Amino acid sequence: MKHILSYMRRAVEDYNMIEDGDKIAVALSGGKDSITMLKALKSLQFFYPKKFELIAISVNPGFEFFDSNLLKETCEEIGVPFFEEKYNISQIVFEDRHEKNPCSLCANLRRGILNTAAKREGCTKIALGHNLDDALETFLMNLFFAGSISTFSPVSYMNRSGITVIRPLIYVPEKETKRYIRRSSTKIMPKVCPMDGNSTREYIKDLIVTLSLKNKHVKANIIGAIKRNNINGWKDTNKKE
Repeated sequence: MKHILSYMRRAVEDYNMIEDGDKIAVALSGGKDSITMLKALKSLQFFYPKKFELIAISVNPGFEFFDSNLLKETCEEIGVPFFEEKYNISQIVFEDRHEKNPCSLCANLRRGILNTAAKREGCTKIALGHNLDDALETFLMNLFFAGSISTFSPVSYMNRSGITVIRPLIYVPEKETKRYIRRSSTKIMPKVCPMDGNSTREYIKDLIVTLSLKNKHVKANIIGAIKRNNINGWKDTNKKE
């Protein structure tokens, strides 16, 4: 957890993610990143100079492998209020709509449900568990498949809901969350989506692995390019003012 907190605190301070009096809703999917983020934010809460509240909101999409009890128990162990929003996303995406590319629709539905719940509970921020690898994968997906040079922002304000989305894990390499889960023997859902292992993101992930065999600096180069060009609000923290 020490390494995770080091990355997280730097990101939080670089982008002023947390302010005094914030009430933060952690989007808890049950995967390695969201559970690591929840526990790291709880740890940060003890010593961070700006005081903030934490709750966890989980969107139950109706997948047969979704484990509500695991999420509830995880929150109870660390003293974070848990809210479960049940919505039959599975039926809408795979049965009613028969989506050929279901990830986009699923994400939009989840986002709407999460925003509504966070607003209902009086939250000022929503914390999403995207890590450093997610950022560069999203960049390449947008470049190759949408023809745009973009990725998600570290901090985004949503006008319609009045809630700010923050991504406290954006400096954390995926290998660090995997290492934390393994070493701490933290329980996670082995699967959070029926498309796991069979999506465009998985294709990009495999491509990056292949490129890294030729050049071990591929990941650092992509993230460096995103920061130097201030894409979607990313800052080049090594740049002298």
